[in-house]
Amino acid sequence: MVPEVALSLLDRSRTRAGEPDAAALRHTVERARHAEQLGYHRFWVAEHHAVPGIASGSPPVLIAAVAARTARIRVGSGGVMLPNHQPLVVAEQFAMLDALFPGRIDLGVGRSLGFTAPVRAALRREADAPDTFASDLEELRSYLDGSAPVTARPRLERPVPVYVLATGRGLEVAGDAGLPVVLGGPVLDSPDIGSAIDDYRARARAAGARPYVVVSLDVLIADSPAAARELALPEAWALAAARTTGRFPALEPVDPDRALSPRQRTVVEDAIGHTVHGDEAAVAAELADLFDRTGADELLASTSTYDLAALRESDARLARLLATP
Repeated sequence: MVPEVALSLLDRSRTRAGEPDAAALRHTVERARHAEQLGYHRFWVAEHHAVPGIASGSPPVLIAAVAARTARIRVGSGGVMLPNHQPLVVAEQFAMLDALFPGRIDLGVGRSLGFTAPVRAALRREADAPDTFASDLEELRSYLDGSAPVTARPRLERPVPVYVLATGRGLEVAGDAGLPVVLGGPVLDSPDIGSAIDDYRARARAAGARPYVVVSLDVLIADSPAAARELALPEAWALAAARTTGRFPALEPVDPDRALSPRQRTVVEDAIGHTVHGDEAAVAAELADLFDRTGADELLASTSTYDLAALRESDARLARLLATP
C-alpha cells in the first residue's frame, strides 16, 4: 500500500521532433493546468541552458506564465542553479513572483553547472570554480527574510519557501540550513540513502527546523508493463544519444526498429530501469518500497514522453493512485 504523501510534478519543457521550441513551453503551461485540475500539490519547472531538447532556460519567466494560467496550485523551480546567478537577483525575481501570486511560489535551488564547456563559458562559469553554494544559499535567504545589508524589492511579509536540490554533500547543506530537500537520480539507488536521510533529518532538527524530504523520479503508468515501457523509451533514447554523441535531442516517436549501438542499448536499459513504470499495481508496489526506504514526505514526478495524450493520462492515473482517501 502506498502511504499518504504529497504529489507534485516537475516539467522540463521537453522539445519534440517536428515542433518549434515554443510548443514545449505551451505544453508545460497546459500540463500545469491539468495538474491543478487533478489535485496535484505543486508544479515545478526547470533551468537548462542551451540544451537542444529542453526549452526552459529561465524558470522565473515560465513560473510567471504558469501561475498566471492557474489559480491554486503551488508553482516553483526545480530548480534555479545558484552558480549561474547572483543571489540578490534570484531573490528579487522570486519576491516579485510571490508579490504577484501570493502564497503560491516555491524556490528550489541547485548547484549544477552547464552541461558543456561552451555553455559554462557562456555562463561565465568554469567547471573547477570554487564551490560557493552554501554561502550563496545563505546570502539568498538573507535577502528573502530581510536580514541582509540591502533589501530585496518588493519586500515581502514572509519569505518565499526555499528547497535544496541535493546530491551527496547537498544533503548536509540542506540539513544544516534547516531547509526541505529534494532527492533524485542515482542518490535514490544508493545503499546508504537511508542513513544519509537520517543524517539530514538530524541536522535539520539541530537547526531548529522540521525535516522535509521530496523524492523526484520518472513515473509512468499505462495499461501494461509493455505499454509503460514504450512510454519510457523516448526519454531513454534521448539520454543514450546524449551519452554517446554529447547532444541531448528532442523527444521522438517510438520506432520499434530503431538501430542502437551496444553502448546505447545499455544506456537505454539502465534509464528504463531507473523509471518507475507499469500498471497501477506495479507502480504502487515500487513507490511503496521507495517511500519505505526514504520516509519521504512528497513525490515530485519528473516524467516526460513523446506522446502528450499518454503523458496526460499517466498524470491522471498517478493522481488517482496517490489520492488521499
